[in-house]
Amino acid sequence: MVERSLLRVLDGETVWPPPVWIMRQAGRYLPEYRATRAEAGSFQTLCYTPKLAAEVTLQPIRRFGFDAAILFSDILVVPDAFGLNFRLAEGEGPRLDPVTNAAELARLPERLPIDRLAPVFEALRLIRAGLPPETTLLGFCGAPWTVASYVVAGQGTPDQGPAVRAARADPGFLQTLIDRLVEASIDYLAAQLEAGADAVQIFESHGGALAGELFDRWSLEPVRRIVEGVRARRPGARIIVFPRGRGDRLADVAALGVNAVGIDQDTDIRQAVGALPSRVAAQGNLDPGVLIEGGAALDQAVDTLLAAVRGRPHVLNLGHGITPPTPPENVARFLARVRSA
Repeated sequence: MVERSLLRVLDGETVWPPPVWIMRQAGRYLPEYRATRAEAGSFQTLCYTPKLAAEVTLQPIRRFGFDAAILFSDILVVPDAFGLNFRLAEGEGPRLDPVTNAAELARLPERLPIDRLAPVFEALRLIRAGLPPETTLLGFCGAPWTVASYVVAGQGTPDQGPAVRAARADPGFLQTLIDRLVEASIDYLAAQLEAGADAVQIFESHGGALAGELFDRWSLEPVRRIVEGVRARRPGARIIVFPRGRGDRLADVAALGVNAVGIDQDTDIRQAVGALPSRVAAQGNLDPGVLIEGGAALDQAVDTLLAAVRGRPHVLNLGHGITPPTPPENVARFLARVRSA
């Protein structure tokens, strides 16, 4: 059987040098992505056309040889499948038809119409067929709180204020929405694993907006239910959780039974790995900004990160997604620095 180093790390092994992938590695910093995006004509078409989604997923693997490919899609395809009309307006960010109260929520299907996401699963099958056998394939979803924050506001907001206010003013409505997204996420991730994903990542991108017990109720508990629900259907499923903005709660995230915890660039990596059990992998936390800068600053940042994680299971990654101004040659330098460690 071909060895996939990232899966060994997710199983608690220390692999040196660590496996590498980066969030948003299929994206606008690559000229080949921009060409395929222009061919698609819209972001939604790119997400829902299996051949195109597979093509952009494979592009960074061909160019750089990352140890993992992550499905090209978006966390908002789940509310889109519920009928909330996901669209991406140029220069404006994602938009949805908002759901702001129990009456509006009651008009939506109770269970995820999984067939509407068939193009995503076909893309996964195409990607798996096109990947080198040693490359891990990752699926993903947004955590219920993060997705709910978009659903309630109908768009991204700086502080997730509409969802936070809903959590305080009408917790019954928000609980019903979260419950529906939990079940949808279980269905969606299990189907991704069945379609060929080797592991999945749950993006809790907006957990930093939740203080104290609100984080426990609206973030940790829903993610725990997803982990348990996915493993009930796919025993042994490998799951990564990325709690962006919650470097103070990493031990609590690890206690959900996940295989790896993502670390953002604002969290001290030594403190982060010290908070995690020895067999729970860390993932991250290189600053995307230093990848733009390149040169000696990049080399030093990579060396510092490697020194901090040596001797424990770790997946080299960024602390957030790669940004469009990043020179591809800096990504190549990053990879070469890691692999020569």
